[in-house]
Amino acid sequence: MINQNIQSDLVHFPDFHSHQKGNVFSIFNVLPDDGIPDQCFSWGIHPWYLNENWEKEFEKIESAKANPNLVAIGECGFDLIKGPGPKLQMEAFSAQADLAKKLGLPIILHCVKGTHLLQEYLKNHSEPPTIIWHGFNQNPQIAEKLLSFPIYFSFGKAILKQDSNAQQYLLKCPLDRIFFETDNSDIPISVIYQQASLLLGLSAGQLAGQVEENWNRISKRKIT
Repeated sequence: MINQNIQSDLVHFPDFHSHQKGNVFSIFNVLPDDGIPDQCFSWGIHPWYLNENWEKEFEKIESAKANPNLVAIGECGFDLIKGPGPKLQMEAFSAQADLAKKLGLPIILHCVKGTHLLQEYLKNHSEPPTIIWHGFNQNPQIAEKLLSFPIYFSFGKAILKQDSNAQQYLLKCPLDRIFFETDNSDIPISVIYQQASLLLGLSAGQLAGQVEENWNRISKRKIT
């Protein structure tokens, strides 16, 4: 599990979605040919890499389900700009969501121009897995309409931009629905927490504690 121990005055900031290996306090997102890292990781079929043979990749993900370092499924989801047809995306997402539900793990969601597909999935599944919308930077009204579902929101570098959608929604988002991430950015995760601290009027340490609590509430594989 992610080691979130606090030693003396040093606070470690968990990074819930990263493309950088080596940080023991982050969840590394596995892409095709990455191999399984020696740290916490998420694994899914990103819509950019989705094709008709997706079930073979899915079998690999299933084969790793007993690995305690597998803490989330994804990133996966919907992308109507760079991805195959919506039917194929829905089939692959539904299979991965079923696996996440079975394992008691959250989904790391990639969603670009595909909110209607997410809504369609939620409409047709009365007990969906917990879904963390990574890198959220959409109109806050979209997020507010999803709060009746087990949807959480992970904020990254977009909160550094003045008046971005991400900034606006972070100020409105219930604290028990938030996470933070670096994604593919070189910006240190501590900078993301510091910015969130300024925006929310809470210490970075308080936010680190809050996201730890959030994670342990939704996942069978805990932060320790």
